[in-house]
Amino acid sequence: MDKKPHIIIFNPDEMRSDCLAHLGQNKAAKTPFLDEFARTEGVSFRNAFCQNTVCVPSRCSFFTGLYPHVGGHRTMQHLLRSHESSLFSELKDAGYYVWMNTRNDLIAGQIPGLMEKHATEIYYGEECPKPPGPEKKDFRGQMGDKNYYSHYEGRLLTDANGIHYSDDDGVVDAAIERIFHRVNDQPLCMFLGLMYPHTPYAVEEPYFSAIDRSLLPRRAAAGRDKPEMESALKNLMAMDSYTEQDWDELRACYLGMCMKVDEQFRRLCDALKEAEIYDDCAIFFLSDHGDYAGDFDLPEKSQNTFEDCLTKVPLLIKPPKGELVDAGISDSLVELVDFYATVMDYANTAPSHDHFGRTLKPVLRDRSIKLRDYVFCEGGRMPWETQADEYHPAAGSSGVIPKTSMYWPRQTAQLNADAHCKGTMIRDYFYKYVHRSNGRHEFYDLQSDPLEENNVYGESEHEAKTLELKLRLLDWYQQTCDVVPRDCDRRLSDRMMWAKIKQDCPPHLEKKVWEMIRDGKGMAYIRAQLTAGADE
Repeated sequence: MDKKPHIIIFNPDEMRSDCLAHLGQNKAAKTPFLDEFARTEGVSFRNAFCQNTVCVPSRCSFFTGLYPHVGGHRTMQHLLRSHESSLFSELKDAGYYVWMNTRNDLIAGQIPGLMEKHATEIYYGEECPKPPGPEKKDFRGQMGDKNYYSHYEGRLLTDANGIHYSDDDGVVDAAIERIFHRVNDQPLCMFLGLMYPHTPYAVEEPYFSAIDRSLLPRRAAAGRDKPEMESALKNLMAMDSYTEQDWDELRACYLGMCMKVDEQFRRLCDALKEAEIYDDCAIFFLSDHGDYAGDFDLPEKSQNTFEDCLTKVPLLIKPPKGELVDAGISDSLVELVDFYATVMDYANTAPSHDHFGRTLKPVLRDRSIKLRDYVFCEGGRMPWETQADEYHPAAGSSGVIPKTSMYWPRQTAQLNADAHCKGTMIRDYFYKYVHRSNGRHEFYDLQSDPLEENNVYGESEHEAKTLELKLRLLDWYQQTCDVVPRDCDRRLSDRMMWAKIKQDCPPHLEKKVWEMIRDGKGMAYIRAQLTAGADE
């Protein structure tokens, strides 16, 4: 198509892949609009994987097409800086009107004006009455109680009209307002970065009670030789007295949050249809990472563990009308870096830097196509990288995070450099290998152990496959270890250039030579021009 399509990016935070009902992994899940969206208009990727399991590193990856290790974006405190571009800045430069809300977890906030370089308009939120809180006011209880670090709040109260108007609702309404009242005729790039279903686990009716607890699948249990980080988190969270019913309530609440996200996405799509631009839109629905949500007796997430509940995420894409689409579910292994490549492809915009994403257009046209044999995810730190844990930056000058903080267990666990070691996952359709800098590697046979409960690294029957994945991991690191900038530097300054060439330059050509030097012309080019001038 000649006209650039509108790009709509709907990005819930911390949403697991199995929360999508149409994927059939969780009978309790309810996502009716997304189910129909995938069935009739787009492609839902069953095997889409993030490249880091926390917000900032994941987004710095999928909004640039680069893996976290390429630019050192492995922490919550290292965001894109002035020398780095993003999908948004590149689309803005290509003529798009880029609208976003402030939950981007992408662009360094301390650099004045940097956010505005990546967006045409930023929605900062509106002053509105604070919605009612949780039904149970003292939901955490006292320190030491089982709920204190659970992140579980439960049912949220509603106002007199039966509404709980959240910040996410405000973001969706602001986006709808811009859809109906365009500033100009530029193609839109809209990014809605939602909070849900990120913790705390809390949602209002009807979503809270809509999930049938009896349909919840079995939770993954803490099995053999699991990562040290998971043990550290459990010890610090002190949730040993959590019953199966407690976990079911937490999981059902989380699924209720995902159900609300589904409804918010429906509202946005309905607005695009009413504004008569839906057919002109390439629409992307994706999450940055998943959530334990009770698996392995844990809530929330971890920065260096790689079970599917954290790494496998929703990714649904609807192309603009006129583009071929083989609607339904694709089993193809894909990475979120492919999101970047696909958006740029539909926007008919050349990336400003080399990257590692692969456009998913071929799969959208034919779901049987497989683009990748392996997917990768990485996180953690080396012992000396205290700037890469979440404790020291959050503690600041005081050096201490109070135990009353909901995130105290996760931040404190990262002080254990052995538990917070660097880890890298490689996965194919049937096996997963995790290489750790502390030597405690992991291997899972996903056919016999789909919940990844038992680490069978070192067992002789898996020796050949383990070696294969180790070698493929080495290949991947070699191929992706860096990105060489496309623009070239000169080894000589202007004055150095002049010092080397002035003895060969006639006085009447000095001005011309200086113009060539300042224009970035090389030594060989300038000497050739001098020779040509001498021959004239």
